Amino acid sequence: VNLAGQHQAILATANGEADHVHLLLSLNPKVAPSVFVNNLKTVSSRLIRKNFGEELAKVYGKKPVFWSRSYALLSCGGAPVSVIQQYIEQQAAPH
Repeated sequence: VNLAGQHQAILATANGEADHVHLLLSLNPKVAPSVFVNNLKTVSSRLIRKNFGEELAKVYGKKPVFWSRSYALLSCGGAPVSVIQQYIEQQAAPH
């Protein structure tokens, strides 16, 4: 499934921690970010459950929801993309 291609999105970088992910995306202005995020969560949840269902069941039981309903969308304002990319890449490092 090429969700980014369907929504004309470009993934610049991705990283995260145990309880969340950070994505640096470039979206077509015609694409509503909230629609993209909700589709991403739906599709990724389905694929993760399909490929890792047994392992997930050991950790999460039969919890009906993989992702929480919340998310944050932030614009980068005047910050250089390289600074934001560096921030995201450092998120997996211990604080």
